[in-house]
Amino acid sequence: MAISADQKMDLLVSLCKRRGFVFPDSEIYGGFANAWDFGPYGVELKNNIRDAWWKRFVYGREDLVGVDTPIIQHPKVWEASGHLQNFSDPLVECKRCHHRFRADHLLEARQAEPGYDKEVPVDIKDIKCPDCGGQLTDVMNFNLMLKTFIGVKEDTAAVAYLRPETAAGMFTTWKNIRDSMRQKLPFGIAQVGKAFRNEITPGNFIFRLREFEQMEIEYYVHPDDAPRAYDMWLDEYKAWVRDVLKISDDHVQYREIPDEERAFYSRRSIDPEYQFPFGMKELGGLANRGDHDLSNHQRVSGEDLRWFDQEKGERFIPYVIEPTWGLTRSVLAVLSEHLDIDEADSVEGDKEPRMVLRFPPNLAPVKAAFLPLQKKEELTAIARKLSRELKSRGINVEYDESASIGKRYRRQDEIGTPWCFTVDFESLEDGKVTVRDRDAMTQERIAIDEVPDWIQEKLK
Repeated sequence: MAISADQKMDLLVSLCKRRGFVFPDSEIYGGFANAWDFGPYGVELKNNIRDAWWKRFVYGREDLVGVDTPIIQHPKVWEASGHLQNFSDPLVECKRCHHRFRADHLLEARQAEPGYDKEVPVDIKDIKCPDCGGQLTDVMNFNLMLKTFIGVKEDTAAVAYLRPETAAGMFTTWKNIRDSMRQKLPFGIAQVGKAFRNEITPGNFIFRLREFEQMEIEYYVHPDDAPRAYDMWLDEYKAWVRDVLKISDDHVQYREIPDEERAFYSRRSIDPEYQFPFGMKELGGLANRGDHDLSNHQRVSGEDLRWFDQEKGERFIPYVIEPTWGLTRSVLAVLSEHLDIDEADSVEGDKEPRMVLRFPPNLAPVKAAFLPLQKKEELTAIARKLSRELKSRGINVEYDESASIGKRYRRQDEIGTPWCFTVDFESLEDGKVTVRDRDAMTQERIAIDEVPDWIQEKLK
């Protein structure tokens, strides 16, 4: 059933709250702007994406190791990385209502207006406040790092920052990994964790937040090997989006960033972008950062961060290829991609709309549901036993005995459960249960004793 982009976003936000994926944070106090709680199903979906990423890239390769570095690091880290000097966004403020906006977002919105002449350049001075129509100030640079204080006294000596990205920790720990892990170049360091940015205009549900999670790799290579490694990671990125997240090729693009838009140190950058309901937006990134990071940390720290090639007797600063995946944005992309509305049989026998999340089974928050046809002890005992058996194997399943079987099916469809197993009175005679497939809505009978292995085999 076709739905517009606006309808899809509204349905998605409503579904996420109603079914326990994402809630507004601090809602009992009226909410806190652009802060969200991941509910029981949302955290399962996020963890499943994270775990699939870790298994694929850290466990699935011999040239990657994982780390977990602090959110608050030595302030010198941000001096060396350039964040203190350069990590800023263009800010304008309304002189009347004093609301603040990112200048580039206002320009982008103006250019997207229907009928706007794309050949005429936009001047921020020609744009009024979108909230009250007031005049905007000149553009100012606004540093995005969130400042905090370490110790008992809030003075400049105690200033620290919440990390704006996970990458820095993988550069500062490079020397320790180099000296302890007996890896050979090329190899990479992987990390999953939270990052923080004092965004001026967060929004679009969980797309742009002040607190978010990243999955990131810093892959160290000989400078001559950087182009090959870059192409390899581009192929890996595309395979992840296509094969794991199951996102259609029609809904994603890999935008080559032109020279004038790239960071000064970047040799090459590509932004993987997904067609969210609110437009084609960045999902992550892939950059050839050259030797910028290690060279700066070597200069500021005074430590030798070069690699020694024993075969060639050569010392050099490795180049870094950096593939980055937004974990929080991946959750939103997976929800957007797999939300669907079709038709199913109603209790009266006619057709009715059915909202369904068609998650890949390994990403689904709940893998299977066990549903006794009625609340009869002989039926509930079988369903509960199956549920306990699957949970003991580390597979998240649900037991549900409330409401009609049709309503229970719809509930599981809306949270993306791939299979529902119904225990009926016939099960007492033939030792089988009915499994109903979420997508095909077909049903088949399988032996009760075979159910746990059947599910595990399907999840492979």
